[in-house]
Amino acid sequence: MSQPKIAWDATYDVIVLGFGGAGATAARFAADSGAKVLLVDAAPLGHEGGNTRYAGQIVGSAADFDEMKNYYKRLQYPLALDEDMIDTYVDGMVGMSDYFQKYLEIEKPFSVRRDWHHEKPDLKSMLPEYPEYAGGDSYDVLLVHDGTFDSAFWKTLREQVTKRADKIDVWFKAPAKHLIQDPTTKAVIGAQIERESVLLNIRANNGVVLATGGFENNQQMIQDYLGAESLQPLGSVYNKGDGVLLGQEVGADLWHMHNYESLGLTIRKPAGTRSKILFAWTTMAAGSAFVIGDDGTRYMNETEANRHGHLYDHGTWRIPANNAHPYLIFDAAKYQEFAEQAPDWLDGLAHADTLVDLADILHVPAENLAKTRARFDQFANNGEDQAFDRDASTMTALGDGPYYALALRQSMLNTQGGPRRNVRTEVLDTTGNPIPHLYSAGELGGISANQYQGGNNLAECLIFGKIAGMNAARPKADSPATTTDATSGASAHQQTSAFGSDLVAAPKTYTTGENQYIGRSSAGMGNEIVVRVTYADGKIQNIEVLQQNESGDFGLKAIQQLPDEMVKANSTDVDAVSGASVSSKALKEAVQDALKQAQK
Repeated sequence: MSQPKIAWDATYDVIVLGFGGAGATAARFAADSGAKVLLVDAAPLGHEGGNTRYAGQIVGSAADFDEMKNYYKRLQYPLALDEDMIDTYVDGMVGMSDYFQKYLEIEKPFSVRRDWHHEKPDLKSMLPEYPEYAGGDSYDVLLVHDGTFDSAFWKTLREQVTKRADKIDVWFKAPAKHLIQDPTTKAVIGAQIERESVLLNIRANNGVVLATGGFENNQQMIQDYLGAESLQPLGSVYNKGDGVLLGQEVGADLWHMHNYESLGLTIRKPAGTRSKILFAWTTMAAGSAFVIGDDGTRYMNETEANRHGHLYDHGTWRIPANNAHPYLIFDAAKYQEFAEQAPDWLDGLAHADTLVDLADILHVPAENLAKTRARFDQFANNGEDQAFDRDASTMTALGDGPYYALALRQSMLNTQGGPRRNVRTEVLDTTGNPIPHLYSAGELGGISANQYQGGNNLAECLIFGKIAGMNAARPKADSPATTTDATSGASAHQQTSAFGSDLVAAPKTYTTGENQYIGRSSAGMGNEIVVRVTYADGKIQNIEVLQQNESGDFGLKAIQQLPDEMVKANSTDVDAVSGASVSSKALKEAVQDALKQAQK
């Protein structure tokens, strides 16, 4: 969007688009460099955080520069990356422990290599994820505490933004619609942002940072760049490729558009909704069960442990060729196993008394499905999978009908493609030159081009987010003349935004009646959970959830179901909701907080 004359609605030194791990980091360091920052996100309050919110919360670290560089280059082989980019990235991982202490205020970072003693999840098996590659023994991953998949790292980054509320304004449900580019210099001088159904032109004196995440929920981009009909997201549903379009609009070159990370197959869900990470997949797919593709034949070793979706393929590791409608086919014995161990897998199953009838339901050639079953049974009975070398001890010939089909889809953790950037995080145009005042960080144009090591993306958010924020904050020669206020760090001519900030609101107070108590917890995936508990005569009589921002798919189930269960049991000792263990734990903690007051 290039216009010679623009009516500006507000002015900031730096605009950061996207409030995930990279955006939070960029905004924080821009503020620390003296800038007044506007940080916007398309997601509503409580759902911000991008994929960082839903990730395992592990951050890549390394003990030795040369070893880690060799390992990282081998991960990208046979593709070649800019040497300076690799050096900056690896150097950042070598210094990650110091980064945690200095910038995240984590006095003693939790090292998986040193401190992890849990069997599930088996994080040590990822150290390194590719043990056959030289240099991997130098790799470690750090956590902010002894826990995973609980948003703890994300909430640490969010807290750093909150602490700088005087320098960072935050807008939720405020997607960027266009970058505003000077028609002569081609410098990006602002962004058009939609807030409360109004398009606002926001000036950026010094720089704009693209940190909007990938295109996991843009089906057109998935088809155009990944060649897949559809993929099942496991992270944020608000990552829709906005940063790709914004970069293209101002002439950005693109890189790594073919690459994405996965965690193998997952349960098929409607488009635009998240599914579950199936950590138990290799166990659940074992026995009298096999996976078929669109033509009714097998296309993979079902029980092979994937490396972020990658399976061994002729000397390297690749995500299997996508099938639009894969299914797990199994018999009555396997059905009974699921009923006992994973009953939630059984929702919406297709089933039939014969394979011919099942094939008809699935719209696959019956002769192919019959042949696939016959070959699978033969391999199981002979003790050798001659098709995909699946461990024969995991194979059991299928019994008599009925037969079942569980609808699957290749999962999608995150894409890596986006605008090409250099070591200073400047976005480059198609001639390799920086687009003035435009920067990027995070998985939007991520550094990973081939095989992926767990923990790399969050490390990238910290390393390049810091660089992007600091560079975007620097006054430019063609920026408007400014005088900096030494107290606030904001430009003296800075317009005070009439639009305010959505992040820091006045603490809410809640009314209570007789025998009612307010309980709180910050342990959930979102922000604070607040409950009002009615407790009398030694009994929990009612639980009201007054405030919560848990994820609307899995977390919300816990918010809706558990209060009634705790009232009925007169206890917080009830089963967590499947897929919502973190939200369940936080809700129980809030109720326990209220009960402590009631029982004093």
